[in-house]
Amino acid sequence: MCEDDHAGIGRRAVFVTGAAAALTLATVSFASAAGGTGPRTRTVRGTLPPGSPDFVYVPVEVPRGVRELHVAYTYDRPTVPAGTQGNALDIGLFDEQGTDLGGRGFRGWSGGARTEFFVRADAATPGYVPGPVRAGTWHIALGPYTVAPQGLSYEITITLTHGEPDEAPRPVYPPERAKGRGRAWYRGDCHLHSEYSDGRYTLAEIAELARAAGLDFINSSEHNTHSAHAHWADLAGDDLLILLGEEVTTRNGHVVALGTDPGTFVDWRYRARDNRFGRFARQIRRAGGLVVPAHPHATCIGCNWKFGFGEADAVEVWNGAYTPDDEVALADWDGMLVASVRDGRRDWIPAMGSSDSHRSPDVIGRPQTVVLADDLTREAIQEGIRAGRSYVAESSKVALSLTASGGRGEHAGIGERLRVAADTPVTVRLEVTGAPRCTVRLVTDQGVLFTGDPLPVSGAGVVEWRTTASYAAYVRAEVRHEAAAGPLPGALAAFTNPVFLGS
Repeated sequence: MCEDDHAGIGRRAVFVTGAAAALTLATVSFASAAGGTGPRTRTVRGTLPPGSPDFVYVPVEVPRGVRELHVAYTYDRPTVPAGTQGNALDIGLFDEQGTDLGGRGFRGWSGGARTEFFVRADAATPGYVPGPVRAGTWHIALGPYTVAPQGLSYEITITLTHGEPDEAPRPVYPPERAKGRGRAWYRGDCHLHSEYSDGRYTLAEIAELARAAGLDFINSSEHNTHSAHAHWADLAGDDLLILLGEEVTTRNGHVVALGTDPGTFVDWRYRARDNRFGRFARQIRRAGGLVVPAHPHATCIGCNWKFGFGEADAVEVWNGAYTPDDEVALADWDGMLVASVRDGRRDWIPAMGSSDSHRSPDVIGRPQTVVLADDLTREAIQEGIRAGRSYVAESSKVALSLTASGGRGEHAGIGERLRVAADTPVTVRLEVTGAPRCTVRLVTDQGVLFTGDPLPVSGAGVVEWRTTASYAAYVRAEVRHEAAAGPLPGALAAFTNPVFLGS
């Protein structure tokens, strides 16, 4: 075994200034391995100080004739005082095409979920993309997510195996259509994680649990990688539409790319003040996807959304088990609705809910977005989400119907506008099933204007409320558990996007 050391933060380090700064260390050379037949190994060690840049690249010179590249790494986890961040070091890989932002060199990312990975032509560790190991300068990407006051000491072992590569398989992707019911309400979970990022579920387990939860569609959303896209085809079916996407996990918030073209990779190596997010939001849309900021008020490091909502097609208001973070997100979203009607805008951002499930006991399909779509296809589901023709429910047991009607037979549903004069009497009707002992609230731009009695133990009920467009510019419904029930006092069982009132 030959060894190289990166003293401190590395020899011949190059800084790239900016919020998402990068550091390139000294090159690891395998030139002497050219023409060999067995595995050749190099080990590098170094220490990153507090305040290190977001990304540290270790260049690796790969000679010709390599069949497989394997990387293993470790780093120290010293004890730190309470309230002080410890060490967390993510890892990924870029090939000889380089590390340019949004470039073609991406070959995989496992974050902090794995201590080793490999790539070769016919296979790769989940999170990584199979393909030839071509000659040139590759880069191991380190992401010092947090660094302890003592610094972060790491060791990386790189092994190249020579030989003839196996044939690369042609990727097969799930179909963009399932057997739907025509125009109907379809249930989906658009934020899920498997072993292809930091989850523990297999893809087969996710598909099985999605069907058991009564879902009609799901969206693949692994952290910072599209590597699962080519492994879903056999799990789709007439009863389950599988959309492909990514959870773009930046240091200033996460965004779900929902339903992109197969094989689409969206870069994540930027912060809000870099002014790069708009570029990648446009990439998501060019690839046929929706831009959905995830858990915008989550308190985990790097999770709080800082990019604004000007590029959002929808926003994930409810994430997993209902928590105070979701309550804040719901209130913030309602404030955005108020601002849109106050300013006379017709554009507004619909709300969604997803499970963000990673492993048991996370519940796939809690919550789920229920979408009115013309059919069970990628395009129809996305159009329904974009239009806000949807509501969010904690399970498939809960179903809602919210409508508004005027005196001359005018009628509008969730996500639609009832076009009536300001003083025309309007009847709002909410039908609920599957929500025993829950309380109904009707929320408008003026706040909560109606609170009903608890629903019976059957969970079914009908509420009617009369208003005018001059009194309420929109109406949306919330169905909440009893104060003493649920994971949070008064936690949501379901909520709808609004019905807008007025011409």
